[in-house]
Amino acid sequence: MSGTRGPSVRQRRLAAELRRLREGRRLTGDDVALRLDWSTAKVSRIENARTGAKIVDVRRLLDLYEVAGDRRDDLLALARDAEERGWWEDYRDLPRPLADFIALESEASAVREWGSTVFPGLLQTEAYARHVIGGWSELATLPPQELRRRVEVRMRRQGLLRGPRPLELSVVLDEAVLQRRIGDAEVMRAQLDRLCAFTELPNVTVQILPLGVAHSVLAETFIILEFSPVHDVVFNDIVHTESLTISHLAEESVTYMYRLAYTTLAGQALDPARSRQRIIEARDSW
Repeated sequence: MSGTRGPSVRQRRLAAELRRLREGRRLTGDDVALRLDWSTAKVSRIENARTGAKIVDVRRLLDLYEVAGDRRDDLLALARDAEERGWWEDYRDLPRPLADFIALESEASAVREWGSTVFPGLLQTEAYARHVIGGWSELATLPPQELRRRVEVRMRRQGLLRGPRPLELSVVLDEAVLQRRIGDAEVMRAQLDRLCAFTELPNVTVQILPLGVAHSVLAETFIILEFSPVHDVVFNDIVHTESLTISHLAEESVTYMYRLAYTTLAGQALDPARSRQRIIEARDSW
């Protein structure tokens, strides 16, 4: 798969806002292209974040849409932010869907994850991650150097959980994940110890859904990414699903369905204190 960079959340926010402004002025893409002596394709690429919008182009669009004052300053600041490169762009061999997900995750303010198969990537030990990612060698060639880089990327992602503005992470885990062997017993004990340590962070909440409770929602692993407004421009939730392939879902009715599913799963799961005790018991069983 290609490692081509996908649009960042800031680029998507800017693109959506420029499109909204054009529509507010009752202009078509052809109208804008004609007035700025651009091609219609250029307008479309900017409004769909298929290309990074240059500051000079954003200024011309804001002039055309008669945007001034604080609003203009906010959008120009957003355009400057959108030009910043992400650390993951140094890993050119990342599959495009994975690079897109990391770009989204890096700008999320909160993540809610239902884990039905393995521990969340943000909470994995290096050894556990190596076994999970290495499993892909059964389906596709993954040279040792690429495996090393993929594990390195996963570990770097975990920096989101610490720092001055850490990501708020809420996780509901199927109890089967605690019992599913990945690697050997030592890998599992270390992973469960690591999970316990993460539960001590104020921004991390982990709940275990016991195997013995009645399950009303049967779903594969999914992640809901939430975004705070940046420069007063909002960006709606995105749902990330990952199994043998990766998908991103943005339609509001769909993301809302996943939010309801997460709320139901969290309501049926053990509270954080009892979940921590269940994690300790699982660790001791390995």
